[in-house]
Amino acid sequence: MTPENEKAISEHIAAIAKILYEDTSPSELNSLESIETVVREKLLTHVNPQIGFFLSKKSQKPLLENSET
Repeated sequence: MTPENEKAISEHIAAIAKILYEDTSPSELNSLESIETVVREKLLTHVNPQIGFFLSKKSQKPLLENSET
């Protein structure tokens, strides 16, 4: 990965983290366990599906190209 891409990913992650933090009630952040639970829930609900969708589209493209021959 290029340094430019690593920097872009870091910037996007920081923006996502800020949005997810702002969407979290302070009462949910009272212990390490609750923080871990909230982070996991938000990642599974909001981030992972989007990454999974991107990766599934990417992996289907070579399969579709191969099936046309």
